[in-house]
Amino acid sequence: MTAISVLIPAHDEAAYLPACLTALLGSDDVPGGVDVVVMANGCSDDTAAVAEGFRPAAEAKGWALTVLDIAQGGKLNALNRGEAAAQGAALLYLDADVHVSPPLVAQIAGVLATDAPAYASGRPNVTVGPDPLTRAYTRFWLTTPFMVHGVPGFGVFAMNRAGRARWGAWPDIISDDTFARLNFVPAERHSLPATYDWPMIEGFANLVRVRRRQDIGVAEVETLFPALMQNDDPHDQTAPVWKRALRDPVAFMAFAAVRVTIRLPVLRSADRWVRGR
Repeated sequence: MTAISVLIPAHDEAAYLPACLTALLGSDDVPGGVDVVVMANGCSDDTAAVAEGFRPAAEAKGWALTVLDIAQGGKLNALNRGEAAAQGAALLYLDADVHVSPPLVAQIAGVLATDAPAYASGRPNVTVGPDPLTRAYTRFWLTTPFMVHGVPGFGVFAMNRAGRARWGAWPDIISDDTFARLNFVPAERHSLPATYDWPMIEGFANLVRVRRRQDIGVAEVETLFPALMQNDDPHDQTAPVWKRALRDPVAFMAFAAVRVTIRLPVLRSADRWVRGR
């Protein structure tokens, strides 16, 4: 058994996967070894072939690489299939458009090398393009309780096998990262100092669509698994909204505009799997 498996679900990610895998294979050495599982699912592009092209680099690093070409689309099915192929004592779930910093995988493997159930992630570095509204929205979003407290885990989250044993197959839900995080109490969730780059969706319409989907995903977890909500982080230490708005009124207006638009019934999409790109 290797120290940690990195599972990358990838649906039509041929354009994003090379940078993701290049950053991953630039990671620091991990005692005990790493195996990488790319789950290309329901792809209409050459995601699987792109992943296979990294086999020589993985072998040169001493890491194992498995590429699953799954005809059926769907992230949760891909996670279940990937876990069946994974060899690690810990499991790290990585989005295909995320770039890990060199120390992150080793730090996560180290903190998860315990018999007690444990969850871990790094510190997200939210990258933003040139769109002024998106940049303003992001400034305020970074001050929200979700970002200020605890271990957000979006884009990158990990757990050891003892933690993963808390549920069976992944349920058919939108917010897999929320579900995973809330299966651990705050004391079991570890925030590591190493960072990872996570891209913010660009443009007002895309922000509205994707953020609405995320709201639906969190509400879905709350409805289907209400007992998990007691594991959420306390948010009482965040500065009140009005204080944060006064500090950056432009950012607050951008954030508020997105939040208000999300709630307009006329703009609601029936598609629970919308993507911003």
